[in-house]
Amino acid sequence: MKQGILLFAHGSRDSLWRRPVEAIAERIRQRAPDCAVACAYLELCEPDLPTAAIDLIAAGAGSIKAFPLFLGLGKHAREDFPVLIADLRRAHPDVPITLLPAAGEHSALLDLLAGIALATT
Repeated sequence: MKQGILLFAHGSRDSLWRRPVEAIAERIRQRAPDCAVACAYLELCEPDLPTAAIDLIAAGAGSIKAFPLFLGLGKHAREDFPVLIADLRRAHPDVPITLLPAAGEHSALLDLLAGIALATT
């Protein structure tokens, strides 16, 4: 069974907004071709989280790591996303679903962003 990776972001009406999220998914596919990768959005664009999870499972994912792509740890990351993950776990009890810390909680990302800011000044 494949490992599934679910990238979760807020969403936007602007179709260009999705490009970085989808670029991350493509880079994961390039690095780990045996992983099933999907993007999901809280609102304003598709697919939503339940649909993306179903797609991953249909693609052979035996487990899913859900990665919230939020820099700030606001209400969506702290409250909304864990509730949605709990709903997914109930809907798919045979598929282990791990909720990863939000992107903004990873010091490596913060260091990378600081380095980019310093390199461009």
